[in-house]
Amino acid sequence: MRTVYGVSALTGEWPSSTVCIGVFDGVHLGHQQVLRTAIADARAHGRPAIVVTFDQHPLAVLRPERKPQLISAPDAVLTQFAKLGLDVAVVLPFTAETAKTTAQEFFDKTLKGKLKAETIVIGEDFAFGHNREGDKDWIRQRCKTIVVPPVEMDGERVSSTRIRNLVREGDVAFARRLLDAPYTLTGVVVPGRQLGKTLGIPTANLAPLHDQVLPRIGIYAGQAHTNGATFDAAISIGERPTVEDAGFAIEAHLLDWEEFSLYGNALSLSFWSRIRDEARFDSLEELAAQMKRDVDSVRSALEVASAG
Repeated sequence: MRTVYGVSALTGEWPSSTVCIGVFDGVHLGHQQVLRTAIADARAHGRPAIVVTFDQHPLAVLRPERKPQLISAPDAVLTQFAKLGLDVAVVLPFTAETAKTTAQEFFDKTLKGKLKAETIVIGEDFAFGHNREGDKDWIRQRCKTIVVPPVEMDGERVSSTRIRNLVREGDVAFARRLLDAPYTLTGVVVPGRQLGKTLGIPTANLAPLHDQVLPRIGIYAGQAHTNGATFDAAISIGERPTVEDAGFAIEAHLLDWEEFSLYGNALSLSFWSRIRDEARFDSLEELAAQMKRDVDSVRSALEVASAG
């Protein structure tokens, strides 16, 4: 997949295209339905499938106080686009000037002028342009338009808002169903207090790189991805109340890890299921014993998840 930042460099590389537009944070099942519909239409007509998205959520500009936390890191969104089979991803800057652009100007200059859109594929409630003028009815008057209905699961619409709420509640197992993939935090490994190593259960401390939603405080079964390798992991998010002044941390014990240095490395943590709430113990020995039980619980939980 080719990734293009802005459209100024595009000079008519294709005579026509199928274009889908959206924010696509999380690339959840509903988003995937829109993207797959665009790909199918493009393949049927022998033209590229292009996804148009933005470098930040529009609400970051329009209503900063309502800007949602991210579900996926921007690079992860692009990776998902490529896995689904999109040919081109166009990432547009969303600025105050962008917000003033009329629907007609965006349609004429970008969608038709630069991308040569013959078919536009959108979700049911998507709209572009100043004051959201370019809704599905507006687009239909100017171009072949495919409006993809929302996807539902357990009687409710699959949406980014629903997924954020599930993650905040700690229900990462259900969030995984809506995402069709585990919820994943990305960041870098930073030095910690070495407490895990002292207790015989070393951990890698994650400093997130983006303003992503954090799962509810507690212990989770998941996986850690670093240096091209994947490890099953017991993940802790919380204040570590057993240790005085320990402070908040996101840390993971990588199962079957040979303790090579991870400091400064990129690390992604994928959350598969919740194991338990955070708890305070009367001694470090009790904490160590519980951590070892958590490792056993994580192994069992991941075996069940992979079997299902």
